[in-house]
Amino acid sequence: MEKISSEIALPGVAAPVQRRVSLIELIRHPGNEYRFFLSMPRDMRVLLVTNMIYAFVLPVIEIFVGAYIMRSSNDPTIVALYQLTVYAGIPLTFLVNGFLLSRVKIAYLYSFGMLLSGLSMLVMMTLENLSPAGVGVAGILMGCSFGFFWANRDYLALATTNDGNRNYYYGLETFFYTLTFILVPLAVGAYIAHAESAAWFHGDMTRAYQVVTIVVFMLTILSSAVIQREKFRTPTQPRFLYFRFHLLWKKMLGLASLKGLVQGYLVTAPAILVMRLVGNEGSLGTVQAVSGVVTAFMLYFLGRFTSPKHRILILTIGLAIFFVGTLTNGLLFSALGVIVFVLCKVLFQPLHDIAYFPIQMRVIDVVSKIEGRNEFAYIFNHEFGLFLGRLFGLGLFIVLAAYVSEEFALKYSLIVIAVMQLASIPVARHIIRECNRLDK
Repeated sequence: MEKISSEIALPGVAAPVQRRVSLIELIRHPGNEYRFFLSMPRDMRVLLVTNMIYAFVLPVIEIFVGAYIMRSSNDPTIVALYQLTVYAGIPLTFLVNGFLLSRVKIAYLYSFGMLLSGLSMLVMMTLENLSPAGVGVAGILMGCSFGFFWANRDYLALATTNDGNRNYYYGLETFFYTLTFILVPLAVGAYIAHAESAAWFHGDMTRAYQVVTIVVFMLTILSSAVIQREKFRTPTQPRFLYFRFHLLWKKMLGLASLKGLVQGYLVTAPAILVMRLVGNEGSLGTVQAVSGVVTAFMLYFLGRFTSPKHRILILTIGLAIFFVGTLTNGLLFSALGVIVFVLCKVLFQPLHDIAYFPIQMRVIDVVSKIEGRNEFAYIFNHEFGLFLGRLFGLGLFIVLAAYVSEEFALKYSLIVIAVMQLASIPVARHIIRECNRLDK
């Protein structure tokens, strides 16, 4: 097989290190991949290990909290309301985090975000009545946990990587995220389904969810302890609030809004569709697991062997897969259609992320250098671009479900969102060209 070149630019090294390896070599000698991982900077490795542990928490938060609300309220609009309040809490927490960064160690803020997610789940499980107000409070609290987590995770990812090794970083990270989004829903879904059929906890399924919450909290403690093993640099400039930005960054905000459009649907739609058309949470876990293992290893290979020039191709393939999934779901609107949609979603989301995040980081590298600003200023501002997209996307679902019908919203709003997502391809291509021009 032809040798594939993988270029990794390490901090302090003038030129990228050429590492030629074949796919057959990788399969025959997987131990070499561990040594390759150890060749990465220590701070990058500590961050990756922390995120790998927390990866077991995210599927529970993103999938089963929605399923729990759906089971308890049987109202898709409550699920959408919860997700909207989650997204409303994130920008606010990014703002608070920005002020705290110059006073508190970034590792402490990162740990607090992870621990707060477990606390938010605990609040949700102790609510006696899932009223809109109660769900809204739990959603805001979860949004705060996501705000602390993502604000510091994005900054640390930016600080510990460079454009040469970001494909590898995000490939490895999404490899683990994809695996956990397969294994965790499968395991938790089977546990909840068995607990219900065997009448564990005297048929009180809230207790079953509370057990899951305790496990989640223990994992957040472990991941919080790991991140403390490294001293990470914090922003040197305390100011992060700006209202005028370079034109290139404004274009990046447009791409962020397109990404935000689909995020709410990726959390709420699968749970609602599976509960309505396929079955219970056990079915949800099984459907997610069908093709995810292949996807996970594909992502690792993409991260290992691709370079910055392949990002548009990866983004295009991911968006095309998502469009096919939404179209199939809308046309069939049956258990088969949902299965195809969820499988396409399992493929699309990590492909999109492995292309999108390095593009975002590349733009921050270029624009922060031009404007001489704190990198966190762009991470903070980026969240508002995402929020505008999330607000429009979830708002569209709520309006269609309330004023047309739930079935219409589940059938067609996903297709509309997928078509709009295709605009990301020319926008991202233009942004990359501008980055290359300005960075000469």
